[in-house]
Parts: sequence; C-alpha cells; structure tokens
Amino acid sequence: MPKYNIDPWEMALNQLGEAARRLDLQKDILRVLSFPRREYTVNFPVRMDDGSIQVFTGYRVQHNAARGPSKGGIRFHPQVTLNEVKALAMWMTWKCAVVNIPYGGAKGGVICDPKKLQVSELERLARRYAFELIPIIGPEQDIPAPDVNTNPQVMAWIMDTYSMHAGYSVPGIVTGKPVSIGGSLGRNEATARGCVFVVLNALKHLDLPIEDLRVVVQGYGNAGSIAARLLAREGATVIAVSDSRGGIYNPKGLDPGAVLEYKAESGSVVGFAGADSVTNAQLLELDCDLLVPAALEKQITADNAPRIKARLIAEAANGPTTPEADCILAEKGVTVIPDILANAGGVTVSYFEWVQSTQSYFWTEREVNLKLRDVMDRAWAAVAAKAEDAQVTLRTAALMLAVERVADAIAIRGVYP
Repeated sequence: MPKYNIDPWEMALNQLGEAARRLDLQKDILRVLSFPRREYTVNFPVRMDDGSIQVFTGYRVQHNAARGPSKGGIRFHPQVTLNEVKALAMWMTWKCAVVNIPYGGAKGGVICDPKKLQVSELERLARRYAFELIPIIGPEQDIPAPDVNTNPQVMAWIMDTYSMHAGYSVPGIVTGKPVSIGGSLGRNEATARGCVFVVLNALKHLDLPIEDLRVVVQGYGNAGSIAARLLAREGATVIAVSDSRGGIYNPKGLDPGAVLEYKAESGSVVGFAGADSVTNAQLLELDCDLLVPAALEKQITADNAPRIKARLIAEAANGPTTPEADCILAEKGVTVIPDILANAGGVTVSYFEWVQSTQSYFWTEREVNLKLRDVMDRAWAAVAAKAEDAQVTLRTAALMLAVERVADAIAIRGVYP
C-alpha cells in the first residue's frame, strides 16, 4: 500500500508526535492525548419505506474534555470508519484549542449513503442514531453539529429526539440547527467565512494582493461554494471549482453564484456553460495562487504534491493533506494554512450558538461575524508568531499551540482519582 494511503488515525498520531517532540512534552501527557477518552459504536435498526428493516452502524468518539464539553460534527457517508472518526475527533480537540474556545474534541458518523435514502428514511435513521447517543451526549457533555451530508434539518431531528426524552426543549444539545429553533445567524457561512478571514491575513503576510489572486476550490458544498463567493466579493478570481462528479475550469474566471444556481438545478457543477471540464485530480494541479481543498481527507498526497502549483493552500476540509505531501509542499515553499486553523470558523460560531442557546439571548448576524473575525485574527496571529519563533510550518505551529494548551489543562486538572 502506498504511503499516501495512510490511515487517518495514523496521520493524526504522527502530527501529535511531531508537535510533542518539538514541545518536549511529558510522556505521561502524550500517552493520555494518544488515546480517545471514549469510543462508542452502535448498531441500530431502521425501518425503510418498503417495510424492510436495515441495520446501520454508527460511531461517536470523544477525544478529550480537559478544556470543556466535547464538540464535533456528525457525518453520514458510506466510507465512514472508526479510525476516521477517531482522527477527526482528535483534530477537533486541536481546532478548539487553536482558536481558544472552551471545548474538547469529538466526532460522529454513520455508515450510510444518504443519497439513496428517502427523507423519511433519513429522519428515522437520524432520530434512532440520536437515541443511541443519549447516554453520552448533552449540552454540558458532548454537543454534536453538522458535517459531511448532514445539515440543519438533521440537527433539528437530533435536538427534537433528545428533547422528547428529556421532557423539555434542549436547544443547546446541538449546534448548526435552524435559526427558528435557536440556531445562530451566520452559522451556515461560518466555516467558509472563517477560512476567508485567515486567508486575508495570510495574503498580507505573503504580500499577495487579493485582486491578483487566482483561486481553485475543490468541493462545492457549503464550505467551498461560500468561500468561493466571499473570495470573489473581496476581489479574487475563481478560475475552477469541483464537486464529487468532477470540475469546471475557466482561466478568465467563473461566477460562483451562477455556478451554485446551476448545481442546484442540475445536481453538479459539471456541464456549466463557458467552462472546460476537468477531473478532481486535474483541478488540484491547475496553475493558481490559492487552492482551497473543501472536500474530503487525503486529497493532496505524495503522488500529486510535486505537481501542485498553488503558492497558498487553505484547508477548508479536514485532513486533506497527508504528512508526506506536507513535507513536499514545505520544500517547494508552498504555504499551507492547516485545517485546524483554516476551517475553525464553523466550530467557533457553533460555540457562539451554544452560548446563545444556553443564555436564550441571541445576537445579530453582524455581531456574530465581527466576533468571528476577532477570534480568527487572534488565532492567525498566535499561530504565525509560533511558526516564526519555532521556525516551523503553520501546521506544526498550530499543533504545537493546541497541544500545549490542552496539555496545560490536563496537567492542571490532574488525573482522577
């Protein structure tokens, strides 16, 4: 098996090990951080519309709760694995620590293909999965959120299921829910908006004017499409985008809004008028200034990293770059804004939503966006300073900063009993 097919949990452990080595972290603390606090596997029946019963497997992993309740999304995908969920939970721990919000990391997933499920089947699946998680989730314990193939509607079903069993409404059990039942304004755009805030900081650092920026976005879901729109609004030129079916390319620029409308009508960006078709593999290697991987893990590997032409990469997805590819990109002088910083806007506004839900006091969208910008600007400054001080990449700097903060919390709290 080629090295770039490394298991995501191995990727996460490798990154932790590198940060620990540079920090000279105590072995006992490293040992604690190398294991999830809890791995929960459930196998549950769901009645399908044709009357048959299917059994689905789901996971919820809580990596660490030293800094506060665990937090992380739930994904519905046919390739979900326990090791993937474990890695994502660890990355959530670092992500929350990088932006300095009082959460630990968690993640969940169900092995299924939601594209093959009717809405009624999806609802029954989401509700039964939520029921299975009731013993280990809660607004002060573990707070789920949307992820791949889940959305505000799924969060509403989970909130309702949990609330029905509690006997009263518990809006703080999830974030990313509809505004009508306690969600936060600005949450839908938060991941992309946070990514753009960090990109703007990086451009100043690299002395790259955004008006000259040619942008390629892999993945045209929530994060990718909104990032493309926001970057275009700032003056950048989006020259290529893709989704799971393929990509489109026009060196003179694309209209992100028009592409999104076309995708909503046709189901894919492929076939958009006035653009050439490219594969997802070709898209990553296009000549551009900024590459935004906003799809799944392990997209930039040792195989394609030597051919990547972007000067700046902003990881809107989780774990899109393998460790081997990281080394190659660093040698090439490519600046990579790591996922735990670049896409932390989502969990940051999830935290804002949780605060609003628990207080029953809600902010304007302007307040949310201004607070988000403050958090992302501070996080960028801290990571950039650590990178310069330690003479390391932004990824290693972000991991060092995060691991140090979590390790401090573990050391101060101690080990019970």
